[in-house]
Amino acid sequence: MSNKVRLGIIGLGQQGGMYAKFITDGQVPNMVIGAIADTDPAKRDVAAAAYPGVPVYEDYVALLESGDVDAIVTCVPHYLHPEMGIAALQRDIHALVEKPAGVYTKQVKELNDFAASKPELSFGIMFNQRNNPLYKRLKEIVDNGEIGNILRTNWVITTWWRPQGYYDSSAWRATWGGEGGGVLVNQAPHQLDLWQWICGVPKSVFSKVSYGFRRDIVVEDEVTAVVDYGNGATGTFVTATHDMVGTDRFEILGDAGKIVVEGSKTATVTRLKKTEREISSSMDMGDVMKLFTGQLNMDDYRTTEVIEFDSPWGAQHAGVLENFAANVLDGTPLLAPGSDGINGVRLANAIHLSSWKGEEVGLDFDENEFLELLNKRIREEGKFPERG
Repeated sequence: MSNKVRLGIIGLGQQGGMYAKFITDGQVPNMVIGAIADTDPAKRDVAAAAYPGVPVYEDYVALLESGDVDAIVTCVPHYLHPEMGIAALQRDIHALVEKPAGVYTKQVKELNDFAASKPELSFGIMFNQRNNPLYKRLKEIVDNGEIGNILRTNWVITTWWRPQGYYDSSAWRATWGGEGGGVLVNQAPHQLDLWQWICGVPKSVFSKVSYGFRRDIVVEDEVTAVVDYGNGATGTFVTATHDMVGTDRFEILGDAGKIVVEGSKTATVTRLKKTEREISSSMDMGDVMKLFTGQLNMDDYRTTEVIEFDSPWGAQHAGVLENFAANVLDGTPLLAPGSDGINGVRLANAIHLSSWKGEEVGLDFDENEFLELLNKRIREEGKFPERG
């Protein structure tokens, strides 16, 4: 292999076209476009005109067997990510899958298990938010214990308003059989990944989910989930696609501090000089009266830091591509290992399953029961084959 990875882009839609532009614009210096595949003749014509000299295929298997690529990225509907990832790895081709890794954990496990049998190959997932310097720093703060043990987390993320025309733009969009769900599998996978990446995987979840609440669709467009981490620690996750104003606020409360993130751009980190309980037990009634009358100097008990990073649009995606290529070329550690993709899928599955059953669901839920209930919805929809 040369000093550049030849990437096969499977699907030249919005994502695939964006990655192709990043590469041709020189934003991914260790990568070139090796080939493009798309089932749509119009998109193949676009590819041939925009990227002269790059082989274009109508079938992804033909691309994999062409000898034109060292690695692939799967820019296709969610259900196809695992099978295409496996097909690439079977042919000793490195695989970068788009988010989410799949729709249900059983198919993602198959991908992870096969990838584990090919440790010499690179297997990554496009969790570009893990390349966001703000969230990387916040993970360091939490992992280092700088805000103590987590007591509560809250994320309200409703900044992706989608009008009805968006859902009407494609036959597979916002369907159980074609997309596998709504906001949880389309817009929110990055936040579901970051939530558990930074704060830990919860033990159980209870959710209230509305399907076709404000849009003419069968899948979810409004979600409120409450998770239990054990030991009394809890979290909430709220997301929707009908909020024209939109909110992106992420809070992590620890017993020795707090993090508040606004707009995924600015974080206010408060560190307590002792744990909250130690401060509480050290105060006498005189301190309580100062607290009630506004005379208590809170700076005696805490420090505050504001963190803000400039993260230009596209830099995160291009950085994941560059890191993936570096892993292929010289073993540079992956920012987002492909095996991590199952965590967000499991959380989304648990949220769906809780709403379908109307009860709290453990993160060790019955995967066969989930698939059975998903297939029930696919049958009722009557547009796509059931999933195995």
